[in-house]
Amino acid sequence: MGRLGSGLQRSQTSGTSDARERLVSAAYELFSQRGVQAVGIDAIIERSGVARQTMYRHFASKQDLVLAFLERREQLWTRDWLEAEVARRASDPRDRLLAIFDVFDSWFRAPEFEGCSFINVLLEHPSGGHPVHRAAAAYLAGIRQFLDDLARQAGIPDSQSFAREWHILMKGSIVAAGEGDRDAAMRAKKVATLLLQATTQAPTTVTGRRARKGSAATRAIR
Repeated sequence: MGRLGSGLQRSQTSGTSDARERLVSAAYELFSQRGVQAVGIDAIIERSGVARQTMYRHFASKQDLVLAFLERREQLWTRDWLEAEVARRASDPRDRLLAIFDVFDSWFRAPEFEGCSFINVLLEHPSGGHPVHRAAAAYLAGIRQFLDDLARQAGIPDSQSFAREWHILMKGSIVAAGEGDRDAAMRAKKVATLLLQATTQAPTTVTGRRARKGSAATRAIR
């Protein structure tokens, strides 16, 4: 989403000279591309053109700025890009689930591919009690809720478990793309297609009745 993210960022900040907005915009560009730990306050001040004293009037610490970045990331990446692009590409909920990987495929092939900021922040702040870790985990949970909603619309049983399984495929493909595998989205889509098929193909018992449906991943393995 590198190039697309920059466009969304510019559209949101155009026409305003608000210092806070310029700080969040600068943090967004730097944190999403370089990571949180690698970017210092000085770099954000320089990019934003905001005086240090003014920055501290809006953000008491770098942590507060990171939290604002994550909030902006959810809006721009999750809502305005991923969810919107999936809805644009397909109307059927099952097709929308698979369309996620088509969207990822374009993202992975972009020169500005930056990976998932939520995952990156979790790795940079591994302590589960850290406010930044908790925020990143909450935004990832928001993506799972999006998947859960699509699964329920598709009539998939145990939509919460299915959403977690689907999310694992998404996150795994992002990491693989970060390793350099630009075909990772299409590889994940193949596995996802099998997983989706498994949700509607419960095994038949000797009496001819459908067996009770369990975890989609368990059925796919069988």
